[in-house]
Amino acid sequence: MITLKNIQFNKDMAEIQNMDFQTVRMNSGNYFEAVLLKNKLFDLTKNLEKIFGAPKLPSEEELSAQMQEIINGFGGVRGNQSLYFLKEEEYYVFAILWPWQDGEHITLKIIHSPAMPH
Repeated sequence: MITLKNIQFNKDMAEIQNMDFQTVRMNSGNYFEAVLLKNKLFDLTKNLEKIFGAPKLPSEEELSAQMQEIINGFGGVRGNQSLYFLKEEEYYVFAILWPWQDGEHITLKIIHSPAMPH
């Protein structure tokens, strides 16, 4: 994972990544993906909102073309999914929650990507 200068940000992200996930699919470089059970969602969203604030999608908020391209590279965001994002130093950081059709599982994806100058 990218090491950012913001120590509190790094501590908060580590706290999320160390939660009790059912499965951690990927924890490498700039990408983290894990599956959690619905009963852990409250704690996860509380931690996500501490870092990112309220989810940005689903909403009417527009994302830049660059941000949309990054998100689409990891599967995009649809109506029943949530997107959190912020710009931290020279990076975008995204967290995406994908609820499963079984109603019990949720996939969390956290993506760090360099923010390109416009």
